[in-house]
Amino acid sequence: MKRVKLIVAYDGTNYQGWQIQKNGETIESVLNRVLRELTGEADIHVLGASRTDAGVHAMGNVAVFDTRMRMPGDKFVYALNQRLPEDIRIQHSCQVPSDFHPRYQNTVKLYEYRILNREFPLPAYRLNTYFIYRPLDEERMQQAADYLTGEHDFKSFCAAGAQVKTTVRTIYTLEAVRDGELITIRITGNGFLYNMVRIIAGTLIKIGQGEWEPEYIQEILAAKDRRLAGPTAPAKGLTLTGIFYPDS
Repeated sequence: MKRVKLIVAYDGTNYQGWQIQKNGETIESVLNRVLRELTGEADIHVLGASRTDAGVHAMGNVAVFDTRMRMPGDKFVYALNQRLPEDIRIQHSCQVPSDFHPRYQNTVKLYEYRILNREFPLPAYRLNTYFIYRPLDEERMQQAADYLTGEHDFKSFCAAGAQVKTTVRTIYTLEAVRDGELITIRITGNGFLYNMVRIIAGTLIKIGQGEWEPEYIQEILAAKDRRLAGPTAPAKGLTLTGIFYPDS
């Protein structure tokens, strides 16, 4: 028995998120099915590093599975990509120690939230970018973002119903960068609460539209009350860009 690690990229538009759900197809269910067909092993279950929500995309989610198949770990990428649908592609595969778990160790996660800020939508961006016609001031968004870096209690930026031991997290970097009509909110941290990145995006959008001042972020953090933060931005604008393991 060996453990194989996968770097998984996907367009989440047609899926009910990563984790297996009763109400539709998920990334996890597709990977399980294809791996079982490939290996002939009915007991294969992938373990994912990030349980992305319905409609969220990824360029570098991480998953592992255990198999008795003799195929070298670095060859699974080719075998799987011949069998997976076009909106899921493995970027890398390799054998890892049997005790490697993608969630239960130190990680740095990188997310990007994309906003198309112009008068009219562009069809080519419709599946992976949130369209906003009202002008956004990315400098105000960056001023607000600076208050969120470092270690904080992010309870105000966590969706209701999340079951976690603590809502304290550390954001290493957070920037709002404009490239023409495209604004990208790029964030790295040691972990994120349920809908945390999308709530941060929704809050920065309100500040970028001039509805709140950048300093209001401090009040939101101190309150530890989800009602004070902005709306949860739509899932389609969010991409899990990568997950890194500093200790590996």
